[in-house]
Amino acid sequence: MLRASWRRGRAKLVLSIVLTLLAGVAWPMLALSLKIATNEAVAHHVWRATVAGAFVALGAVGALILLHFAYVPYTEAAELAVIDLEAELMDLANGSPGLEHHERPEYADKIAIIQRELSQLPDGFVGLFNTLSLLVSMAVTAVLLAGVNPWLLLLPVAALPPVLAAQRAQAVIERSKDASAETIRRTWHLFRLATTPASAKELRVGRLRDEIGRRYLHHWGRAGAVLWRGQRRAALINAAGQLVFALSYVTAVLVVVRQAIAGTNPIGDIVLVITLAAQVNQQISTGLNLLQQLQRIAQGFTRLRWLRTILRSQQPPAADTPVPAVLRSGIELHDVDFAYPGTDKKILDGVSLTLPAGSTVAIVGENGAGKSTMVKVLCRFYEATAGTVTVDGVDLTRYRLEDWRSRIAAGFQDFVRFELPARQSVGVGDLPRRDDDPAVRAALDRARSADVVERLPEGLDTPLGKSYREGAELSGGQWQKVALGRAMMREDPLLLILDEPTSALDAEAEHRLFEQYALNARRVGRRTGAITVLISHRFSTVRMADLIVVLDGARVAESGDHATLMAAGGLYAELYAVQAAAYQ
Repeated sequence: MLRASWRRGRAKLVLSIVLTLLAGVAWPMLALSLKIATNEAVAHHVWRATVAGAFVALGAVGALILLHFAYVPYTEAAELAVIDLEAELMDLANGSPGLEHHERPEYADKIAIIQRELSQLPDGFVGLFNTLSLLVSMAVTAVLLAGVNPWLLLLPVAALPPVLAAQRAQAVIERSKDASAETIRRTWHLFRLATTPASAKELRVGRLRDEIGRRYLHHWGRAGAVLWRGQRRAALINAAGQLVFALSYVTAVLVVVRQAIAGTNPIGDIVLVITLAAQVNQQISTGLNLLQQLQRIAQGFTRLRWLRTILRSQQPPAADTPVPAVLRSGIELHDVDFAYPGTDKKILDGVSLTLPAGSTVAIVGENGAGKSTMVKVLCRFYEATAGTVTVDGVDLTRYRLEDWRSRIAAGFQDFVRFELPARQSVGVGDLPRRDDDPAVRAALDRARSADVVERLPEGLDTPLGKSYREGAELSGGQWQKVALGRAMMREDPLLLILDEPTSALDAEAEHRLFEQYALNARRVGRRTGAITVLISHRFSTVRMADLIVVLDGARVAESGDHATLMAAGGLYAELYAVQAAAYQ
């Protein structure tokens, strides 16, 4: 964090350090001024006592002013550092080539904690500078105490038990946070359900407000019980450490009082030691809080390092084979198995399949058959657990991942709502041409989505979404059409995918869109040999495909064109007949 602050705000950081050091010296000097004022007053030196008293007041005010002026630049430097850390977290979360980390519960737990703690990082930065000021104050305090009696240097040493206790207490708290992370994640899910527009209608129709609130309080109760147990245990540990220092403090004051009574030390030394001992007590108390704060921040960076290690370990092997400009034979799956991380259940089991170049392929099957998983393997969001996928006879893993992805155009059911001007919300489907109006309009035409933009008040310049003050809020179907336009932006893909991206459209609109998409697919297929993969539950749509693949129980049950499969009277014919009857 300091490196980021130095890079983003060097002058502010230097100014903060200087002001913080001066503030650290000011408080012990205040105690020294009190000693001098007391001694001069006892000696009836009115003028000297008055000047020393003025220094006491100036020291107190000066320390506060210095801390205030130091706070402004180091807070700004901290915010700049946090921006860099948030950018790194975004890069890490999306820098992994695949989606495996999203399937790991420990990733979800740690990312949830990091997201919460990022907002606390500026406080940690402030704590770092307060710690610097505290160390300077303690050093000057030690010098002044040694001037009274060298044995008084044991007073700061007595601070070690509270520090060690604080470390142990913070470890207890961190364990309780990790133990409650999953439950807290559920509470945030329930909170989002209760506060976001997407859930509002169903919550009202289902009269779920009280149920959501009850579950929210239940989960917070469970998480709170774990957290409070940790906090109580930590408080007891801290109290034991503080007791050691309290006994030392009382002993130090008694030693100096006895010396003053014996006449070996002036009365001012009593004032000095009482003031410094009180400051040491405050320093230790502040130090404990700062230590715990810094430990929390350090724990956050430990979690961030864990993310860095996990996500960077998922980088694909080096590959140097260029992706072909044109597909000649197509894509083949050879005995492909796949199971999601953390489970042995096969979602794909011994799948062997040929997707001919230039063809339109529909993948059908009941929910959970493995349709979307096959698409994820083709896109290399996941690597096959066993078996191989080849493109024109070359193992897919030998192609550079980014090059392969750059030749894929895809529309997914769980599409993204990019809250950008309409032009860019579509245009980012082919990033170099995101501001190319003719290309954007052509993509919208291919997706039969031009009507969405035509109805916007400022056309392609209209900002979309509630993150803009004057942003246009689209319906679910309109957002889906924008996403389909985005999927049509690339003009020379080798793999075109529509993975149920039309769930918000009616059957007739979907059929017209797929007809348009099939025409575009054949046009691109003739030019680049591109393969189009369609996934839909509506059989009236997929019947236009050149090849229909039926998945059942993680395996390929049958494949062929519509006429062949209907004549075979197998699973496809059965599912087709059931759906056709439902529409009659």
